[in-house]
Amino acid sequence: MNRSANNPAEAPIGVFDSGVGGLTVAKEMFKLLPGEDVVYFGDVSRYPYGGRSKEIITSFTRQDIAFLLEHKVKFIICACNSASAVALDDVRGDYDLDMVGVIEPGARAAVAKTTSGRIGVIGTNATIGSNAYARTIHDIDPGVKVFSLACPLLVPLAEEGYIDKEATRLIAKDYLQTMHEVEIDTLVLGCTHYPLLKAVIADVMGDKVTLIDSGEETAKVALERLTTSGLLHPASSAGGGRTGRHKFFVSDVPEKFSSVATRFLGRVIDGITRVDISGY
Repeated sequence: MNRSANNPAEAPIGVFDSGVGGLTVAKEMFKLLPGEDVVYFGDVSRYPYGGRSKEIITSFTRQDIAFLLEHKVKFIICACNSASAVALDDVRGDYDLDMVGVIEPGARAAVAKTTSGRIGVIGTNATIGSNAYARTIHDIDPGVKVFSLACPLLVPLAEEGYIDKEATRLIAKDYLQTMHEVEIDTLVLGCTHYPLLKAVIADVMGDKVTLIDSGEETAKVALERLTTSGLLHPASSAGGGRTGRHKFFVSDVPEKFSSVATRFLGRVIDGITRVDISGY
């Protein structure tokens, strides 16, 4: 077994991403499940996964999972859009614990929210190129029209802290003009960096368009799955006021990760550990 030998429900939740973007998913986990322990791994030395072959992304995904299993996690969240799109479905059956990616929760939430049947998806070149969100949305409801758009410049703007800058608003407005033209009523933030820019994107799109935060929706799915399987931490499920322990690991340069993580989580992160992921 990969879980705790004593009480499986007391084991941590594992979260992995190719970099720092997955911290927006982790942040939602901390809010929704404050009593849960979380182990986060950011594969910053090999970021980004997008643009690599399916075989390489799958290999990286297996290594990331192997690292988390070493920490005896009870549930795994793949907070990487690229890995969720091309690798997770292929590998999840090889392990004896539940896993969720960020694409299906966001897709399901968008289908549930739209009233016009016109959904927009924005993401990186790799995620949009994979067509994973559109395929998943159409699997849920074939009648929905999906409009996908790559917005690659939004990632560095988020990482550099350009949250309230006029330049960010102008770039977002330029990108999202297309979405206005096709008259969507729901927009999926298909990149884990984009929630940092949610206020800007919401302002550009206007109040007639509902934004879907895939990280937020993924945290909700995690809560549902843990509750259904009886793996919710007993203190957390009882509302006992427990504060979970959060451990952070990266594959390179903890100092740089720390500075960006502070922006993403809104608090200082100490004790980040560097690991050699190639050994897994």
